[in-house]
Amino acid sequence: MAPAVGFDLDMTLIDSRPGIRAAYRELSARTGVFVDADLAVSRLGPPLREEIRQWFPESRVEEAVDLYRGLYPDFAVAPTVPTPGAVAALSAVRAAGLRVVVVTSKLGRLAALHLEHLGLPYDELAGDLFAEGKAAAITEHGVRWYVGDHTGDMIAARTAGVPGIGVATGPCSPSELSSAGAFAVLPDLTGFPGLLAEITVGS
Repeated sequence: MAPAVGFDLDMTLIDSRPGIRAAYRELSARTGVFVDADLAVSRLGPPLREEIRQWFPESRVEEAVDLYRGLYPDFAVAPTVPTPGAVAALSAVRAAGLRVVVVTSKLGRLAALHLEHLGLPYDELAGDLFAEGKAAAITEHGVRWYVGDHTGDMIAARTAGVPGIGVATGPCSPSELSSAGAFAVLPDLTGFPGLLAEITVGS
C-alpha cells in the first residue's frame, strides 16, 4: 500500500461556509430556535454537537443534530466550493504516487457527498473524528503527513506521530497552528504542491 497524505475537509479542502450557513438558517426556521449562522461558520472544526449545544438546551441537542444532518444534503452540498489550491493539491499527491486520505469531524456519508459533488479524488475517508480522535485513522490508513486548518488537526497529527501541515484558511491563525505543533504553515493550499515536492525528496 502506497503511503498517503491526509487532509481535513471543512476549510481545508472545501469552503463549506455558504452551505453550512444555509443549513443552520433552515434549522432555525424549522425549530424556532435562533442560531447565529454567521458566527457558527466562523468556527468550523469541532464536532457538530459542540456548536449545537451553544444554541439548544441539552434536552434538544440530539433532536437538533438529527434534523440538521437530515437537512444537510439539500442545503449544504450545492453551495460548497473547493478552497484555493485544493484541486491542484490533490492532483500533486496523486502525481507523487501517494494516496489521498480524508479524515474529518463530519459524518463520513456527508463528507462523501461533498467530495463526489465537487469531483475531488480520494482513496479513503474516515469521518466523525476530531483532534486526538483522528490519530487512529491517520495511523490505520498509512498517512505520512496530515493537512488541516484547525489546531485540533495539528493535535491529531502530533498524536499520530506524523508532521502536521497547517493551512490558514479556517478559524485558526498561522501562529495558533504553529503553537499547536505544525511542521509547516501555508496561507492556503496553493503552496502545497511545492511543499510536497520538498518533503518527499528522498522519502
